[in-house]
Amino acid sequence: MARERRKLSAEEREQKAKEKREAELAKWVPKTELGKKVLAGTITSMDEIVKGNKPVLEAEIIDYLMPMEEKMIELKKTTRVVRAGRKFSFRVSVLVGNKNGFVGIGTAKDLEKWPAVRKATRKAKLNLVKVRRGCGSWECTCGTGHSVPFKVSGKNASVRISFLPAPKGTGRVAGEAVKDVLKFAGVNDVWTKVAGATDTRLNFVKAAINALEQTNKMKVSDEIGKKSKREA
Repeated sequence: MARERRKLSAEEREQKAKEKREAELAKWVPKTELGKKVLAGTITSMDEIVKGNKPVLEAEIIDYLMPMEEKMIELKKTTRVVRAGRKFSFRVSVLVGNKNGFVGIGTAKDLEKWPAVRKATRKAKLNLVKVRRGCGSWECTCGTGHSVPFKVSGKNASVRISFLPAPKGTGRVAGEAVKDVLKFAGVNDVWTKVAGATDTRLNFVKAAINALEQTNKMKVSDEIGKKSKREA
């Protein structure tokens, strides 16, 4: 009689993934100049890369500098009709973030599920967005980076979304798909306003990331700058 496989707990799965990641990083040989500087210890944080506006071409750079959390937000089986018949493949979208100001999303396709997941995760790490956090609500003057520093808006396809600063303790007032984006970005309190076809989960998530990206693209006054929290 075959032995039943014991299900791993969340802690055990996390520990196993961490050991696997460390083993892969131990074998990593950088191919880019930026990767060589990171491995040598010349660059020690993602903020240095963002400030220098340097392109990240190796996902191992992200793994080396900071731990990331991953979540599959969409899995679809696609079909393409060819002369020989139907050809099936998987399309996967993965959300990654460090819960401290960085979040990204990646989409990839492959004939098998898990290779598609790995491709999407790699793409997400190469498309990270820096999120400026702050305390922009007039109801709260704590000065910590628990919310967004001012109102920001984003869009993707027909979806439109706006994030408004909220006082501490409000929580993430948003749909389930957007809550994951805010959680991975490290934003704990925010009001949201949405419009369009929000039932399209992938477009909804991309619109949320586009809105958070505006926190670093907008020019701010000295007064607003004091309210925002920059992770240096």
